[in-house]
Formats: sequence, C-alpha cells, structure tokens
Amino acid sequence: PTDDRTVVCVLTHDPKFDVPLLEEALRRPAAYIGAMGSRRTHDDRMRRLREAGLDDAELARLRSPVGLDLGARTPEEVAVSVAAEIVALRWGGSGAPLTVTAGAIHAPTP
Repeated sequence: PTDDRTVVCVLTHDPKFDVPLLEEALRRPAAYIGAMGSRRTHDDRMRRLREAGLDDAELARLRSPVGLDLGARTPEEVAVSVAAEIVALRWGGSGAPLTVTAGAIHAPTP
C-alpha cells in the first residue's frame, strides 16, 4: 500500500521498467513520484505514459528529471539533490538559497 507519505524514485533509465512502475505509482497516493533521466528521456517517458492512458493531472505529479539543480555530478551528490527536492516538496520550500530569501527560515508548524 502507498499513502501520502510514500516516496517513489525510479532510477533505471529503461522504459520497459520505468513506464509500468510509473503508470501504477501515478494512480496511487504518494507524496513524491520521481524518475531520473535526461530531458529527452523524460519526453519519451511522458509520451509512453500518455499512450498508457494517464491524464494530465496524473502526469503533473511526476517529478522528472528528479532533484534540485545543485550542480551534482557524483551519485552521492545526485542523492542529496533528490533528497533536497523531497524535503522541499514536503514542507513547501522553494529550493532557493536562504541568502536570497527574507523572513523566517522555518514556517510555523501547523
């Protein structure tokens, strides 16, 4: 089972695995659904998911390519980039450097 805390990251770069998994994940509740790959891979993946019958609302939930633009190069840096995106999405962060933001750093917890 999945719920609003579930995180799904697809890292295979292979449509024969990516598309069926994402098709299922995008139809379930989840906090984050992401897929790694180039922009070209993303465009191809989106085409395949549309062909599989997913609508615009379902496809809008897909974070692809995954991660924030940190300039990551190593697998460890990419992992930090993806984790940062998940945290930002969870708490409503912008991903902008704190030096360019104003106001309280932490919003009040609901």
